[in-house]
Amino acid sequence: MLEKVEILMIEMIRTLNDDYIIELFRKIPKGKRLRAKLVLKIAGDSEEAYKLAAIIELIHAASLLHDDVIDDALTRRGEDSINALFGNKTSIMLGDILYSTGYAFLTSFPQNISYKISNAVALLSVGELLDVELSKKFNDNESIYMDMIYKKTASLIEAASVSAAMLCGKDIKIYETYGKNLGLAFQIIDDVLDITQDSEKLGKPSMHDFKEGKTTLPYMHMYGKLGVKDKTKLLGLFKKDLDESDRIWIKNHMGETLSLDYSINMAKKLGLEALSAISVENNNSLSKIIKEMIEREF
Repeated sequence: MLEKVEILMIEMIRTLNDDYIIELFRKIPKGKRLRAKLVLKIAGDSEEAYKLAAIIELIHAASLLHDDVIDDALTRRGEDSINALFGNKTSIMLGDILYSTGYAFLTSFPQNISYKISNAVALLSVGELLDVELSKKFNDNESIYMDMIYKKTASLIEAASVSAAMLCGKDIKIYETYGKNLGLAFQIIDDVLDITQDSEKLGKPSMHDFKEGKTTLPYMHMYGKLGVKDKTKLLGLFKKDLDESDRIWIKNHMGETLSLDYSINMAKKLGLEALSAISVENNNSLSKIIKEMIEREF
């Protein structure tokens, strides 16, 4: 199924008649194509579903190219990022090209579908900007964090789910809840893994988020449970290069405050709500996606 999505993405880019763009696109590290999987699992095996899946993955790839520049990330999924290989200007322009190509093909879909995807990209960009603003100081407001990850991550996953439902005439509300909760839980688990996994598994340095100024859910919960002295120490480590003793201190206090458990349980709660929303659909594939996402190795 996903092979056809990959072929369609290349065909869409090929309409630009520029071999260098295709060469650059092929060098983007590939993910699991979660958004494409959602479209195909919901909308089924149709030409329009494959086309929609390819468009959404082009848009997602564009957002990651820009994200890597914003975060000064030199790796993506354990491989060199485009900005590391070719520089920030190339990465930004390639992102713009993929966005524009995706939008061009999106215009062939009904207005409700094209609006849902386009609006999600606007929200995604707002989320990116909010993430940048929040990185300027330690954020201990959980509701602000949840709003940011909804916009930055969950909005496009939600849009993939909803637009697929629109395409085949299914209940939009069911898939809106499913997609939103999947996206939120997905990001929370990613934030946990940034702390618990080593650099080799992450494909980037461990605890890189905290160095970049990202106050994720585990850090917020931990901060709220610490005493004054330890709160001061944690704030002193914010946006700093962490040595091994710093990492050990953070992990130990994460354990003592049960902050990782708190975050994982919140992701599981969101996942269960997503499963409940689609229970009437009897779609085992969608249930499997939720379970695999939450039950990743910590």
